[in-house]
Amino acid sequence: MALVNNQAALNTVYNYFLTTYAPNTNNTSRFDTHKKSELRSVYNSIVKQNKESPLYIIDSSRETKEFAVGMKENAREFSSTISSLAAQGSGDALSQKVASSTDDGVVAAKFIGDPTLADPDMQFDISVEHLATTQVNLGGFLKSDDTVGLSADTYSFDVHVNDTDYEFQFNIGQNDTNIDLQNKLEALINRSSIGIQASVTEDGEGNSALRLESAATGIGDGRDSIFDVSDDRTSKTSGAVEYLGLGEIARPASNAEFTLNGTARTAFSNTFTVDKKFELSLRGLTEEGDAVTIGLKPDTESMADNIHQLVDSYNGFIDKARAYSGTNVRTETLVSDIERTNMAYRSSLESMGLAFDEDGRIDVDDKLLSEALESDNDGVHQKTIKDFTSAMMRKSGQISLNPMNYVQKTIVAYKNPGKSFANPYVTSIYSGMMFNGYC
Repeated sequence: MALVNNQAALNTVYNYFLTTYAPNTNNTSRFDTHKKSELRSVYNSIVKQNKESPLYIIDSSRETKEFAVGMKENAREFSSTISSLAAQGSGDALSQKVASSTDDGVVAAKFIGDPTLADPDMQFDISVEHLATTQVNLGGFLKSDDTVGLSADTYSFDVHVNDTDYEFQFNIGQNDTNIDLQNKLEALINRSSIGIQASVTEDGEGNSALRLESAATGIGDGRDSIFDVSDDRTSKTSGAVEYLGLGEIARPASNAEFTLNGTARTAFSNTFTVDKKFELSLRGLTEEGDAVTIGLKPDTESMADNIHQLVDSYNGFIDKARAYSGTNVRTETLVSDIERTNMAYRSSLESMGLAFDEDGRIDVDDKLLSEALESDNDGVHQKTIKDFTSAMMRKSGQISLNPMNYVQKTIVAYKNPGKSFANPYVTSIYSGMMFNGYC
């Protein structure tokens, strides 16, 4: 029982710091999943790193924990970005083909196919007539400060979403106001993570209403809604749905409607794939008679775009590292460590238009970069940028493995050389064990 409680406590602490201080990880990708062999390699690296490591007392302040969790996630995010720039099935860095769109504001495109089968002349036209929308239920507006017009009791209502029923139970007190009840239900629904976002809307005249919006868009054949709210057969006292007006659909969900090379199509979402080669994201509507042309950028332009993504991710990583401060966090040591890693490539990178400023960030001269790539017949510039990318990949992996290397700690004892034992989570406390989060 103690072990279960300790594990639950660890999960709670990690989730708190991850959601509060670490970067947003909603945009997870295929690079956030791993084979057993990769996870075994991570574990073996931790064991090897700690086998001869001294024993430490590590500061347990809030700033240290924030730094450990945040930098681990920042390093993982940087590593995932680098991996995404390699074509699928290829270990060649920055080889990913880049899709082109004549109007990114209407249709954004991403190439997801096999680069070896990519025809540089492939292209198609798409016109967008309607975007997919979410379902919105808007309750009736009630006087915010008035006492709830229901008797004090335990109430409940049911939400049917994704072919699953969820029951929400809550109490209404004698002196609860309408805004108190709406705020209570807003928090209750949002904590449940059932694919519905709740919010309280005010009209500026002292009235408020509870608004429910689906996370999903589109509607399937034979269905009228994404979610339904009712208390007809609920287990506790009913009446709250009618009182708040939660069952009223203010905007029904709808599908995306578009024309692809002259053929009318529909989709549940505004993001979908075409022929397993392109991922399209609809962002706006085309004028009648107009169309957006989707294709592939030339190799040099694709490489330039990949380099820009790499630089943006690198600069973001540096900025996030500098954002942490405190007497127990050695931010400058971390930044200096990264700068030492890229020192061998600086001269060559600057000749390509990638210059490092005094803060360690990279500024890109697009004209010089384009000229360097266009004239790179022997592949020297491409080799330089790929070697730099590989070095950054290794460094981000080291930081993710042990961010505690950059915090203040006190050595307690050195291990006996040659007779030490593996203690894999000593130097990686707050971070090493968190690799289970990616299994």
